[in-house]
Amino acid sequence: MSGANNRGVALIITLTAITIIIAVSLELNRQMRQSVISAASTRNQMSLTHMVSAGVDTGKAILAKDAADTDNVSVQDDWADPEVIEHYLGQLPFDDGSITLEITDERSRIQINALVQFPEGRDFNPLQHELWQRFFTLVLGAAELEERDFLSGGDNITPDMIINPVKDWLDSGDDGAVTGLSGAEDDYYQSLDPPYGIRNGPFKHIKELMRVKNITKEMFYSFDIDDYVTVYGMTPDEGDRHRFTYDGKININTASQPVIAALLPDGYEFLAEEIIAHREEKANGSHLYDLTAPTWYQSVPGAEEIEIPPQLITTMSHHFRIVCKAELDGMTLGVTVVVRREQDDETGKWRSRTLSWSYNDI
Repeated sequence: MSGANNRGVALIITLTAITIIIAVSLELNRQMRQSVISAASTRNQMSLTHMVSAGVDTGKAILAKDAADTDNVSVQDDWADPEVIEHYLGQLPFDDGSITLEITDERSRIQINALVQFPEGRDFNPLQHELWQRFFTLVLGAAELEERDFLSGGDNITPDMIINPVKDWLDSGDDGAVTGLSGAEDDYYQSLDPPYGIRNGPFKHIKELMRVKNITKEMFYSFDIDDYVTVYGMTPDEGDRHRFTYDGKININTASQPVIAALLPDGYEFLAEEIIAHREEKANGSHLYDLTAPTWYQSVPGAEEIEIPPQLITTMSHHFRIVCKAELDGMTLGVTVVVRREQDDETGKWRSRTLSWSYNDI
């Protein structure tokens, strides 16, 4: 009986030991697999970082080359040609994964800081005010009702409900005077929870708009405001080379359809599509029309008698937005980089200097 009991105890001990060994082995295996997965993830993250950096550097090099090759900036340039970009990306030494790159002209957008007369910064810039009025009238008019229902006024939202608070955020030296019925000065922002101060100066980043009265996060992203507005484009003041201003000129060679429509006089918005088609028209692989003079749009049928104020348009730009995305083994990394092209005074060579770098939500 005693021997049987001993054998039973031994069997239990053996089974327990085997169970423990199996459990420990499974845990060690899990930890090893987790370590391998973690190491692979870390390796991929590092690879993705190198990939987007290489993509951005490629974009900067294309822009620098174009600056040396062309006297103006247009959608006819290499930086705007997806096939050219794809060719350069194909030369990068990455066998695995993929890289996509898009370059856009910051001057194709409306310069938000030009809404007031900078650097004085107290009053509206009249031409820019009219441009904003036309732009938001068109944008709000084209939006569906559910897209417009961001304010207490719902579908009664007006351009002034956006423009006046932006002007108050920008202006300075006006003794806190509120612009119109929809404007807002510091006391409004101090009454919020949590409170914060008004800038009373130029916007530093486009997403700062979401701190302005009536411009909600939903409105900002639903209307793709950052596609049409920029904070970049500071230029030397013609009256004083030691000061800077925002001239607010838009590159008609690169502007999007909604922006061109806002540049056109009331009643001629329909020509925006024709103007874009004109500047992109090709025959036998070559562009047909010269876009050097800012008034080339007058050669578009129906636009012969139209005149856009010369203070609003240009054909030159040195500020660009580079959006690069890299994918590897199911992981994705994206960045948005704003650069300024600059020419070395001594060598005459062009380079693209990074002004901002931000990671995107994918």
